[in-house]
Amino acid sequence: MGAMSEYSGHVDPGGAPVTRSLEHLSITKLSVGPMDNNAYLLVCAATGDALLIDAAAEPERLTEALDLARRRLRTIVTTHQHQDHWQALEAVTGQGGATLVAHRDDAEALPVPTDVFPEQGTAYAVGECPIEFIHLRGHTPGSLAVLYRDPAGSPHLFTGDSLFPGGPGRTGSPAAFASLMDDLSQRIFDVLPDDTWVYPGHGDDTTLGAERPHLAEWRERGW
Repeated sequence: MGAMSEYSGHVDPGGAPVTRSLEHLSITKLSVGPMDNNAYLLVCAATGDALLIDAAAEPERLTEALDLARRRLRTIVTTHQHQDHWQALEAVTGQGGATLVAHRDDAEALPVPTDVFPEQGTAYAVGECPIEFIHLRGHTPGSLAVLYRDPAGSPHLFTGDSLFPGGPGRTGSPAAFASLMDDLSQRIFDVLPDDTWVYPGHGDDTTLGAERPHLAEWRERGW
């Protein structure tokens, strides 16, 4: 499984990963499992330390992507409690003692104990690269986004199932939808610029600038 060198934001189920190389951090995207789940491997250029966002499925392919990068997996973040985002978590964790991160409101649903419980705005790091967590309530109570503010360029935002091209993630009630829209508006769109690159839990990437004009439309349609 060879990684493609030119990052497009598109990956195919069962296909090769794609890698985006920033000045301080590389981002590898891989589609795994029958629901076309995206897994993201963030690697610090200075230290080689790696963070995996969503050990969703196919642990052997996730491990192969890690080996391809020849990096050390230090952290696994689970964006939310839905099973399609953590089916490989136990297997990948068993290969090497990574720190497990999830929001407290979703952690009980995971198959292995969580080590770190971030809240809104909690700071963390991938090697020498600072990241922060954003709590987006609505798709699930404990959904998390991961934000990397690239000092050499645009911000990079990993949204799980809370934000996709074309709208927010699925919610189970009008109250949950309103909560998610409020958090997306106040914690994402009100504070991050249009060139913020968005990496969702399924499908292709987008930018905040591409989605911002549709916020009122999403509220009006109710999904």
